[in-house]
Amino acid sequence: MELTQAQRAQFDRDGYLIFPDLFSSAEVAVLRQEVARLAEIHSEEVFREHTGGVKSLFRVHETDGATRSAPFCAMVRTPRVLRPVQQVLGTDEVYVYHTKINAKPAIEGTHWAWHQDYNSWSKDGCPRPDMATFNVMLNDTSEFSGGLYILPGSHKLGLLESVQDQSTSYKSWSIPKQKMVEVLRNSPPPVPVTGRAGTGVLFHCNVLHASGHNLSGEDRWHIYVSCNAVANKPVLGPNPRPDWVVSRNWHALKLEDDAGVTKAA
Repeated sequence: MELTQAQRAQFDRDGYLIFPDLFSSAEVAVLRQEVARLAEIHSEEVFREHTGGVKSLFRVHETDGATRSAPFCAMVRTPRVLRPVQQVLGTDEVYVYHTKINAKPAIEGTHWAWHQDYNSWSKDGCPRPDMATFNVMLNDTSEFSGGLYILPGSHKLGLLESVQDQSTSYKSWSIPKQKMVEVLRNSPPPVPVTGRAGTGVLFHCNVLHASGHNLSGEDRWHIYVSCNAVANKPVLGPNPRPDWVVSRNWHALKLEDDAGVTKAA
């Protein structure tokens, strides 16, 4: 899949693109079945809420490890996902920084505070914000079910100060409240990213984004495929985060079969 000039201009301007119905219902069914299987695994790659429900599943794109998954391995290499990432990063030499399936169980699935992904990734040692994430919805997603919000154009603000969010089991870096209030008051309204299962969203690593609680009666699952230019691989410090969150597999991905998800089932 090739982005048009208009789409590339929109990404440069707004910092994100939405692709409705990017994956079919049959492909989504395969991926959802995989999520149900992976959610039963107990390993360091699986984070759970204080209530015991799954918060995040990492490293589902590789061919080894406790959370390996052939369908998700195929998904990240489809031209529908990989080619737009290559285009917005301006290079064919792209690898997966990490994959993360964020789960929001019905009623109890909690929020993710306003943040920029590059806040964490710069601390990992990535020199430049030559990074982007491709999100695929594995359920029909609404604002009520804890859908993503994006602040258009916020990637142009550069990297903002962040603090560690201690409110969830998985510690992440978020924007301090007063700074975020200031940014929101001086920005276009946040865009709710909603749609049917199979919808894709590609966004810049400095775009401000957040999501709310899942107050619906259905679980909400999204996969985030975070990618980096090979030339921008991190300069690891003395105590780097583990491989499942900061991949050491820096080999560029190759475009593979666009029907790979269903073939891997």
